Amino acid sequence: MLVPGPIGVFDSGYGGLTILSQMREHMPEYDFLYLGDNARTPYGTRSFEVVYEFTSQAVKTLFDMGCQLVILACNTASAKALRTIQQIDLPKMDPRKRVLGIIRPTVEFLGDITISRHVGILATSGTIKSQSYPLEIKKLFPDITVNGEACPIWVPLVENGEAQSEGADYFIHRHIDNLLSKDSLIDTIVLGCTHYPILYDKIRRYTPEHINVIMQGEYVGRSLTDYLIRHPEMDSLCTKGGICRFLTTESVDIFKQYASIFFDGDMQVCSIALK
Repeated sequence: MLVPGPIGVFDSGYGGLTILSQMREHMPEYDFLYLGDNARTPYGTRSFEVVYEFTSQAVKTLFDMGCQLVILACNTASAKALRTIQQIDLPKMDPRKRVLGIIRPTVEFLGDITISRHVGILATSGTIKSQSYPLEIKKLFPDITVNGEACPIWVPLVENGEAQSEGADYFIHRHIDNLLSKDSLIDTIVLGCTHYPILYDKIRRYTPEHINVIMQGEYVGRSLTDYLIRHPEMDSLCTKGGICRFLTTESVDIFKQYASIFFDGDMQVCSIALK
């Protein structure tokens, strides 16, 4: 018999805290346990094999700590590791448990948002190379045309505290122009990296007004709420005390320093080793 526990949330770095914030807004009564593999970030430039290995270690750790449902709040992990974990690992670990990603929940809402049926993706190099967004979009909406643009400098801008600098404007403007030059009919842009909401105001400044800019957190929060309504057996395995705790593979002080960029409020943080 499975014992109810918090919802596990995993990210390779810090950006997943923007997803956690939105999930807590939509589901304030639920308990969450956040695990950041901050000592080994970034994942975006790593191979599929390494991302899978690191992600599966994190999922196992969260399961061992009482989570029955784990959300991969990381686009790279969702793109490179989710399918293998769901199809190969879960049946061996415990088929009653669940691991969900954040790409499909974001994609599910696009059909109601885009009018032109032309969508752009701004993301890390790893996520763009994986083709995860075009593949998921084509599954649900074969009529939508998708173009992507890798923005490798955007995450370092955020994590180095340069999000509001003039230098950030140059790189943001350049990548948005690159994306729109590939398809002038784009009317919806997905921010396919959890760091990018920190850059939202600048992204909006250099994006034509008629184009929708989609941040994942809101849609993931809505999708998870709906998922638990549709799966009461999993909802019953999620504790509801409104408690949020944090684990990091980095030092607690370093985690708190960087996490404050993405998350407001007090944090109960412990350091942990993944293996």
